[in-house]
Amino acid sequence: MIDIAVIIVSWNVRNYLADCLRSVFADFHASRLTGEVWVIDNQSTDGTVEMVQNLFPHVHLIANEQNPGFGAANNQGMKAATDHQPRYFFLLNPDTVVRPGALGEMVHFLDENPQAGMCGARLVFGDGRFQHSAFAFPHLSQLVFDLFPVPNRLYETRINGRYPRRLYHPNGTPFQVDHPLGATMMVRRDVAEATGGFDEDFFLYCEELDWCWRIRKAGWHIYTIPKAEIVHYGGESTGQIKAKSIVDLWTSRARFYHRHYGWLTNRLAQTIVTMGMKRKAAKAAEPTLENAYEQIISIWHGQAN
Repeated sequence: MIDIAVIIVSWNVRNYLADCLRSVFADFHASRLTGEVWVIDNQSTDGTVEMVQNLFPHVHLIANEQNPGFGAANNQGMKAATDHQPRYFFLLNPDTVVRPGALGEMVHFLDENPQAGMCGARLVFGDGRFQHSAFAFPHLSQLVFDLFPVPNRLYETRINGRYPRRLYHPNGTPFQVDHPLGATMMVRRDVAEATGGFDEDFFLYCEELDWCWRIRKAGWHIYTIPKAEIVHYGGESTGQIKAKSIVDLWTSRARFYHRHYGWLTNRLAQTIVTMGMKRKAAKAAEPTLENAYEQIISIWHGQAN
C-alpha cells in the first residue's frame, strides 16, 4: 500500500512535465509520503515519451498510440495504479509545479476528515498571481458572463461561480466547494471506485464537473485546501489548438447541461449560447474561429432536441 498514486496526463508539454515531475518527487520527500507516479501520454509528438524514459525511468509510463481524451486517460492511470493500493489518487496537470508540503497538507486533511471525498489545492499562476482554484457548478448566469459584456465588478462574485478571494488566504482553513479546477484533484481511492471515475463521453473539459456532481450526489464533500499551494501555468496543451479547444469546451458544456439540468434550463441555455455564438461569429477575425462558433450552435441545438 502507498499513500498517493499521482496520475499525470500529458500532451505535448515536455518541458513543463519535466518540472512537474521534479516537484512531485521533491514533495514526496518533503512530506514524507509514499507514492508512485503514472504518466499517461496521449500521443505527444514533442519527445515527451523519450524525456520521461530518459530522465524519470522510475515513473510508470503509458504511451497511448491514440488520444482517448483527458478523462479516459486519467481512468487508465487510476486503473493501472490500483494494484499498488494507493489510499489516494492525485490527478495533476503536467503544467504545474507542486510547492513543498502541498501533498502533505492535502493528505492530512483527508485523513482527518472522513466525510471529504475529494480536495483540491490553492492555485497560483507562474508569476504568483491569484488563480481561482474552485468553482460553483455552472448555471445560466455563467453562460451570460462567458458570452456577453458584464460589469467587471460582477466577475468575482458567486453569480459567476467564484468563491471569495479571502477564503484562499495561504493560512486559511479548508472550505467546501462544488468542484476544484481539474488541474489538481486528490480523491480517495474508494470514492473513485464507487463513483466510476471520469465519464469518458467527455473528451476534454467539464469531466471534473460531471465527476464532482456525482461524488457530491453520493454524499461526499469536496474542499479546497488553501495551505496546499501549486503553481498552474494553464492552457499549455489546449492553447496549441485554439479553435478545436473552443469547440471541445462548448461540446462538453452542452453535454453537462443535457445530463444534469432539466428541459427548461436546457432550452434557456440553448438560447443564450446561440445568441452569444452568433455575436462572436460576426466579430471573428479568423475563418476557423467563425466556423467553430457556428459549429457550437449546431451542437447545442442537437443536444437540446
